[in-house]
Amino acid sequence: MSSHNSSRLHAAPAGGCSSGQMLLQPSSGQMLLQPAWDLLRSREALTQSPFFPVIFSITTYVSFCLPFVALDLLCPRVPALRRCKIQPDCTPSARQLLCCLARTLYQHLVFVFPLTLLHWARGPAPLPAEAPALPQLLGHVALCLLLFDAEFFAWHVLHHRVPWLYRTFHKVHHQHAPSFALATQYLSAWELFSLGFFDTVNVALLRCHPLTVLVFHTLNIWLSVEDHSGYDFPWSTHRLVPFGWYGGVVHHDRHHSHFNYNFAPYFTHWDRLLGTLWHPHAN
Repeated sequence: MSSHNSSRLHAAPAGGCSSGQMLLQPSSGQMLLQPAWDLLRSREALTQSPFFPVIFSITTYVSFCLPFVALDLLCPRVPALRRCKIQPDCTPSARQLLCCLARTLYQHLVFVFPLTLLHWARGPAPLPAEAPALPQLLGHVALCLLLFDAEFFAWHVLHHRVPWLYRTFHKVHHQHAPSFALATQYLSAWELFSLGFFDTVNVALLRCHPLTVLVFHTLNIWLSVEDHSGYDFPWSTHRLVPFGWYGGVVHHDRHHSHFNYNFAPYFTHWDRLLGTLWHPHAN
């Protein structure tokens, strides 16, 4: 999955008071986030520039991938790492790593940057003065993840079930099997656009605060990279979420090796409901 995403700070309408009204005291949740939001607002020249989405997306993505690249280099010589690697005998070559990184950089330059430039040309909206309340931020991030999970599940099933869609748009992502971290954004332009569209629509529908948008995109990139990393650690996300609700890296690695199962990127409820969750006796 991609992740891989256009991450511009979209300003949500600020529900502040007019000049003739008494200003409300910020809640404790807002006070927790206000220093971080004030710091971001002080960098408004950067965050509101057309370059920020590309800079943010690439640097966040590469920063999350690099530790796994280092682990891939060490894995053949470190038995403890081999025990945590889902497919320990499969290690990406330097050529594969560079090819995936080059594709990510190319697509961000050729596709993501022109789109963010067009958006910026419309005029950036002013950033609200107040940070969101912490419960609001957490709730919106959770909803964005659930919406994205449902949208990509439907897109993913469709692009596997219709042979022309698979061959034309999604097959490129399955060229690296088993997967590894830098293969997360090894996507066709259409898949990259679709994922970015889901992200953008969801935060707009929920009228997310710009800080919430930034947190959501950061988390979404991390979860996508972890899903493709090929490492199942004791602290991996799927081990922290109870009752098997979150599939994580094991869930997605099985999708790359068992083609017709585990279509949801993160959670397992859609695959459970529609009978596409992999189990040991699956054909």
